[in-house]
Amino acid sequence: MKKKLPLIIILLFIAAAVCFGIFYHYHSKTKFNEGYVNGNTTGNLYNSGLFCEYDGIIYFANPSDQNKLYSVRTDGTHLKKLSEDIPSFLNADENYLYYVRNNPRSDDSKYSFINVYRNSLCRTDHNGENLLVLDNEPCMYASLFGNYVFYLHYETETASTLYRVKIDGSEKELMDENPYQTCCASGQYFYYVGPQGAIWRYDTSSLTASQVYSDNCWLPTVLSNGELYYMDCNNNYKLTKADLLGGDKIHLAEDRLDTFNVCGDYIYFQRSSDTEPALCRMRTDGSDYRVIAEGVYSDINATSTDVYFREFSSGAMYRTPINDPDTVEGFTPGKQ
Repeated sequence: MKKKLPLIIILLFIAAAVCFGIFYHYHSKTKFNEGYVNGNTTGNLYNSGLFCEYDGIIYFANPSDQNKLYSVRTDGTHLKKLSEDIPSFLNADENYLYYVRNNPRSDDSKYSFINVYRNSLCRTDHNGENLLVLDNEPCMYASLFGNYVFYLHYETETASTLYRVKIDGSEKELMDENPYQTCCASGQYFYYVGPQGAIWRYDTSSLTASQVYSDNCWLPTVLSNGELYYMDCNNNYKLTKADLLGGDKIHLAEDRLDTFNVCGDYIYFQRSSDTEPALCRMRTDGSDYRVIAEGVYSDINATSTDVYFREFSSGAMYRTPINDPDTVEGFTPGKQ
């Protein structure tokens, strides 16, 4: 029996190693998407992508904790800190979160290792675990298209260029030397502003692009029904509605805009004015115009329940319920 004991121990060790290997392989293996899943809304990504909702959970940069990555249910319960990272351009699918992290540089040379990949494109599980760096260079305007992330990649020699990378970190490659924004995602396509302000559609499957609308546009937002919203650069950046299938364009308001976000039946926008700047809301047909908050605001992000916006001068974050736009409150969810 004593002679058999070492053999039994060796066999148990081998069995444990095999089990661990199977467990590790299963949990480290990338879970790919079926079809062209998009990770966030067009308006949120144009406005820094600080909030992202998936399956009743909101993932966001928490202003109560130096904009670290948190999650919370849409009813405001189960606040959870997911990471020390400071995220922007958040995307989510069934299995993962994707984001650009913007962590501050450490000034202490003793801890210079902390600065490694401090600005990078990342993927993590929904609980913040199993971080994978998809691109270790500075990035922005990241958008998910099925099993690829298209984004702007920055290097000193080439400045910002259009890249893509597979969600397992492979196949990172330059797609175009122009820094086309990928925010306006619709299935396998994204719409961007090309030469002379025209709107082009990029097919992430065939890797080809074609012009679909001619005007001098900025921040194009294309809905699934073909409706197009954009800021008309030739007409004082007025909010404009058109149809990709044809017809005349319509200026929805006479205001000059700084930014906007189409949220269901409403459009939230920052009115640019030297005397009366304000965050405003109107319906997508231009009716029911109202002022939400006077002042200068940015980073207009929306979930299914609320719209969030940042005061430009102080950096304070506010929110207003979509169903009750007369209520505005500071967004201070607390921290862990």
